Amino acid sequence: MSTRETAAAPPRRWLAMAGLSAATFVVILDVSMVNLAGPTIREGLGLSSTELSIVVDSYLVAFAGLLLLGGRIADVLGGRRVFLTGLLVYLAASVLCALAPSGEVLIAGRVIQGIGAAIVTPSALSLVVGLYPDSKGRARALGIWGAVAGAGSLLGVVLGGVVTQILGWQSVFWIPVPITVAVGIVVLLVVPRTLPRAGRFDAPGALTITLGVSALALGMISAPENGWGSPLTLASLALGVILLVAFVVIEKNSKQPLVPLGHLRKSNVVVANSVMLLIGGTTVSMFFFLPQFQQGELGMTPALTGLSQLPIAVMIIVASLVAPPIAKRIGSARAMSLALLTLVGGLLWLAFDQTTNGFSLSLLGAFLVIGIGIGLSSVYATTTAVRDAVAGDTGLLSGLINASRQLGGAIGLAALVGFATISGAADGGLDFTTAFIGLAVLAFAAFALSFIPTDRSIAASAPSVDVLSR
Repeated sequence: MSTRETAAAPPRRWLAMAGLSAATFVVILDVSMVNLAGPTIREGLGLSSTELSIVVDSYLVAFAGLLLLGGRIADVLGGRRVFLTGLLVYLAASVLCALAPSGEVLIAGRVIQGIGAAIVTPSALSLVVGLYPDSKGRARALGIWGAVAGAGSLLGVVLGGVVTQILGWQSVFWIPVPITVAVGIVVLLVVPRTLPRAGRFDAPGALTITLGVSALALGMISAPENGWGSPLTLASLALGVILLVAFVVIEKNSKQPLVPLGHLRKSNVVVANSVMLLIGGTTVSMFFFLPQFQQGELGMTPALTGLSQLPIAVMIIVASLVAPPIAKRIGSARAMSLALLTLVGGLLWLAFDQTTNGFSLSLLGAFLVIGIGIGLSSVYATTTAVRDAVAGDTGLLSGLINASRQLGGAIGLAALVGFATISGAADGGLDFTTAFIGLAVLAFAAFALSFIPTDRSIAASAPSVDVLSR
């Protein structure tokens, strides 16, 4: 955010806020819709389960790897200019995805979409903060921001299944187009200009972490087809590790690092981001597997699949709201452990549920428990990560925890698809029991990490909840 921003005049500020919130709304809406459309995309383009996971992972890797750089670019070049540029990138990518004649073109479009989202999301938040210089107004604006994000997730669950069933999978990429155009016009006309300021970009850091995670994901995804000992798998995994080590070295020597390594000496930051990495792997993978399981194994339509997942989305929002008083009563460390244990229980319930056709009360129970676990644990991990932030660090630590979620999603999904892919299956089918048990293992690892002592335990305050993992 520029140091020389001029807040919008109050009568127009609500319109500016609406436009910026709508940008986040459309990004989250699209992510949710793509998850629901996954099985139809697979059938329409003749993709295997592994190839479909690459469609999801390609977006996540680009988004997560460039998220912190996107925020830095907005700071240096000016929020509005960067936001509008990112919006154009996202718009062009959405059209490319909608017109994609093959899986390869769709994957390219998803990479570009991820780049656009990584620019739009932090610059939009930067502009919102600039619109409300007073703390009271800013708190109210961020509350609206979180509510709009939740609405995007909820609507995406319903809309994704319905429009896919009626209009085909291409519709989930066409829907964001008119909304994005309207948002661009509103922001161009109403949001004040932000002036650039002196600073540098850590492009080498962004490049190494993005390529490093991409290489790790490629190695894990290619393993079922080529074998864990194949040259491609081993070379990809080795390259990923080398690039991530290079990222640490670059950050250590950079004057403007994406991630100042001093923060990683704080136990609460390390534990919270490690937990969020595993939560991201769990949630992203779950929303990838669930639509395929419900439509392929339980015989549900895309529309019914979306409607049946509403309880998860609702409970995530409800649990996020009740998380602060629970933590205040029993302590944040204990509350996080309890939340993760709840998530483990819900995932095991899902793994061993006996439902074989349609939707059942038992499946509903598993969904409700899972939603509670995700909502509570996400809030506690976020709060723990930013609890000791001083002025100027909150944005960085918030961006880091969100990036951890997305990176965990990319790596976790690649690993679980690799383990759950049925060896030798002609269509690259999935063993869903293995997949759901794998989800529970990731959540249990997060539960184990939550017992590592941090500097101190606090009563959680209500942070904004990241729902981009959907």
